[in-house]
This record gives sequence, C-alpha cells and structure tokens, in this order.
Amino acid sequence: MPNVVMYTTEVCPFCARAKRLLAAKGIEFEERSVDLSPESRQFLIDLTGRYTVPQIMIDETPIGGFDELAALAKSGELDTLLAR
Repeated sequence: MPNVVMYTTEVCPFCARAKRLLAAKGIEFEERSVDLSPESRQFLIDLTGRYTVPQIMIDETPIGGFDELAALAKSGELDTLLAR
C-alpha cells in the first residue's frame, strides 16, 4: 500500500473530514501537525507550495487538500492511486 501522509492542524474542520474519509476507506495514514511551530508550517509551504491544511501526500506526491481528496474518491481515482 502506498505511503499516505496528511499535514494538519488541531482546529481544522477540513482535516477532520479528510481523516474521516480516509478512515472510512480503510486507508492508513501518518498525520503530521503543522500548528506547533512556524518551521513546520514553512516546511509544508516549501513541500507543497500551499499554506492551507490539510495537505495530503501519496507516495510523496501532493494531491491537495480535502476538496481534491473528496473529488478523487468520488471519481474512483483515489482507489487507483492507492493500488500502486
């Protein structure tokens, strides 16, 4: 199964939605909080070019946030990405 990493903050409702979607599909993921330090937020920006959360990576490829994750799930492309 591919490596899934989600960058989150504690108070983000879209992070909670993304976690629920992944859990409902039985997808294990590593959660990395970026709200603890400015350095971790800057790392996220450098990594993805975005400053919003969640930011989800599948095998080090950024797929975006919750909206993009939900669209991939709806289209069936998420299953394809995870079948690698």
